[in-house]
Amino acid sequence: MQKKRVHLVLLGILILAFLAGNLSYPKYFNQAASFLREKAHINVPDFWDIPFKLGLDLQGGTDLIYEADLSNIEIGERSQKMEQLRDTIERRVNIYGVTEPVIQIQGENRLIVELAGVKNIKEAVDMIGETPYLEFREILSEEERQKEKENIPEEQITAMIELIKEQTGRDATREEVLEMFTFNLTKSTELTGEYLKKAEVAIDPSTSEIQIKLKFDKEGSELFEKVTERNVGKPLAIFLDGMSIIDTDGDEKITANDFYAPVVQQKISGGEAVITGEMSMEKARKIAQRLNSGALPVKIGEPISQKIVGPTLGKISLEKSLFAGVCGFLVIIVFLIIFYRFPGFLASLSLGIYIALILSLFKLIPVTLTLAGIGGFILSIGMAVDANILIFSRMREELKEEKSFIVALEDGFRRSWPSIRDGNITTLIVALILFWFGTSFIKGFALTLSIGILVSMFSAIFITRNFLRAFAGTKLENIKWIWR
Repeated sequence: MQKKRVHLVLLGILILAFLAGNLSYPKYFNQAASFLREKAHINVPDFWDIPFKLGLDLQGGTDLIYEADLSNIEIGERSQKMEQLRDTIERRVNIYGVTEPVIQIQGENRLIVELAGVKNIKEAVDMIGETPYLEFREILSEEERQKEKENIPEEQITAMIELIKEQTGRDATREEVLEMFTFNLTKSTELTGEYLKKAEVAIDPSTSEIQIKLKFDKEGSELFEKVTERNVGKPLAIFLDGMSIIDTDGDEKITANDFYAPVVQQKISGGEAVITGEMSMEKARKIAQRLNSGALPVKIGEPISQKIVGPTLGKISLEKSLFAGVCGFLVIIVFLIIFYRFPGFLASLSLGIYIALILSLFKLIPVTLTLAGIGGFILSIGMAVDANILIFSRMREELKEEKSFIVALEDGFRRSWPSIRDGNITTLIVALILFWFGTSFIKGFALTLSIGILVSMFSAIFITRNFLRAFAGTKLENIKWIWR
């Protein structure tokens, strides 16, 4: 019964190896299927062909550089704001299906955005631009308006007086023109989309008007209360991407210098605001979706640099890395066979299945492969080899004590398991920490290493063990030199 169970397990392993091998590299199976369809008229379907997902360094993509406007941000807070900007844009591009984007801060106010596989620069710019910048603006105080009046060039004032004379036939005073220039000027408040918790579409039950409800977090609620308190009886405008929310899709764009805003009737507590205006349900949902995807903590304009990145250098690096990996794998096989003889040969078969399983998982998950990710995968092969060596060393020790083959096998696995478990778990913990706190390529390295560690434990403990069990009770069991 035990022997039958081992044979069934081996059959399952071989089927799994066949499926994994063809999923990771279906070329030869599909060629054979095509031959059978054409020559023998046997309708054999092609194997599922899923391409590997490659990162920017291997397949090319778009490289963008943005410059953030930090003029209104305190010097001590600028680093934090840039980190928030990076995280928000990374979330945004992930929503659009761009996995493992490389988003880095350069200097004080620049952001580098690398999007693998995105070859259309306009598509990439639109993707980033869809992330809204929400702000609440209040009109200038009288003192601030006076300062603005002092900064208006004299020639601009003269030109406006002449224009009024030409169009109306009357003589406008200098003070009247200054009032016109500064009447609708607004300034940003400390309340921005950074503090937005949720946005949702609603319908006013009394007026049936479509509106967007904004809910701020705890800090945002306090700021909103302060802003409304000091602006009671005054206009307070909501702007999205520098345009009044009342007309974000119309032909006439109302900018921050255009005067249109609801008047604050009283101090508002509770951290809730309502956006109203002429908008369709579709438009309201779009705005709410954009707001929920993450409002930018600081303003960014059009990218100051944009280019398409070719994969030529990455392709060369990939070829060299794969060549080095194949050479290393062959050396490992030779080492295992020379030093561990027949168990080393079985371990080599197990490692081959392990590689097929890993590559299949990379396709199915899918994992975006970068050079760093390939490095993590190759490192995990070393972990798999290490587990096999521990098992064989313990097994040799048991055989030298003249124990039977099956007893030596089981005791060897039992004694080696604590070392294998502790070594792999500690490495896995480090990989998880790297994935949690790291960014871009570091996460790719940590992900492939983590998957590799888990599969390597399965390979050594389950596949290699059952390969060895299959020879228990056979004539090969008695040929001691191939096991020692």
